[in-house]
Amino acid sequence: MPDIDTRNHNPSSIAAALGATWALLLGIGLLNLGDGLQATLLGVRAALESFPTTATGLLMSAFYIGFLAGSLFAPRSVERVGHIRVFGALASLASAAALIYSVFVTPWAWAVLRFVSGVCFAGLYIVAESWLNDRASNETRGQLLSVYMLVTFGGIAVGQLLLNVAHPGGYQLFILTSVLISVALVPLLLSAGGAPSFAQPAALSLRALYKLSPLGVLATALSGMSSAIFFSMGPVYAQGIGLSVRDISFFMTAAVLGCLVLQWPVGRLSDRLDRRRVLTGVTFLAALAAAVAIPAAVVSRDILLLAIACFGGLALPMYALAIAHANDSLEPEELVAASSGLVLASGVGAVLGPVSASAIMEVFGAQGFWWSLAAIHAFVGVFALYRMLRRSAKPLTDQGEFHPVSSRASMVAVEWTHDTEHGDEPTP
Repeated sequence: MPDIDTRNHNPSSIAAALGATWALLLGIGLLNLGDGLQATLLGVRAALESFPTTATGLLMSAFYIGFLAGSLFAPRSVERVGHIRVFGALASLASAAALIYSVFVTPWAWAVLRFVSGVCFAGLYIVAESWLNDRASNETRGQLLSVYMLVTFGGIAVGQLLLNVAHPGGYQLFILTSVLISVALVPLLLSAGGAPSFAQPAALSLRALYKLSPLGVLATALSGMSSAIFFSMGPVYAQGIGLSVRDISFFMTAAVLGCLVLQWPVGRLSDRLDRRRVLTGVTFLAALAAAVAIPAAVVSRDILLLAIACFGGLALPMYALAIAHANDSLEPEELVAASSGLVLASGVGAVLGPVSASAIMEVFGAQGFWWSLAAIHAFVGVFALYRMLRRSAKPLTDQGEFHPVSSRASMVAVEWTHDTEHGDEPTP
């Protein structure tokens, strides 16, 4: 059926906004449950099937190639046929792909399916975030963005624990992933009502964006790389050091819980100090946590989990810090166009991450996982110090406000950081 633009008055209090959007948030939470479970399941299953580490890295990178492609394809499809048709089609395709993994257990088949999944999830997030953004008012947009990110990270965290529902060597977890994606359709479609208008913004080229904010672009790209390495190759590393399926689920969950605990304190600190100094300190500490995790894996599982929680709490908020710093360097009229470029930078980093980490792990063994992450964050820190020598700090009054955003978010969520700061009407 065609989409009908029947935008109602948006609630002005966060309680009213949550009352109007709880079904959308529930559907988004279910999508992230399926997405979180699927990524970890594939890493564990690839190790059980004795896939070469480099092949696993390549097939994991295929998801991010698809995510980039979907970010370009989905907006045009929405403009042509509407939110509801695009969302239904992509969810059905993603649900089917989740089942086919258990039928064709080969690296090349999985690479194709990962690409398809990436395309689908990019489109699903764009449509869902557009709907949610459309339901917010200027007064509630920032708070609703925070709730959305809480639901996103919470869904990913719980998705890791679902790995314990059945043995990853069977087909049951693939069925569960398919069910979660399919069920996510129900609250989203029943609550959607009239779909928002949609116009794809003009993009700012990466070269032009880099000239305006070198550190913002580099940190965005490398934080995307770091996140992709952790979520794609983390289960492979955990399997390589002999962790059980139960411990692997805790391993992955610990990083997300660390992010949930530290994201807001890190963000608030960056609003009160020179954001580049906060970014520098956070990324060096993330590199240190990655280095500490190497001996911790030998000493104690609990110490390893603590190191992982610290790493996740420092590394995962880096993307939002990089976005906020990039926004600080841009004029208001450049922010919306820049969002596509920043998502592209993160996507390119995410594509390269699993491939490069898997090659390092082939040479240095499982601990190459942590060495690659430590090197990435140390490099960001060194580059940040270099940029602070080249450009003086902006007055704190010229800094924008930090807003949490996941490296898996689409350009719509990145644009929220502009809308919430400047009080603009939403850009669906």
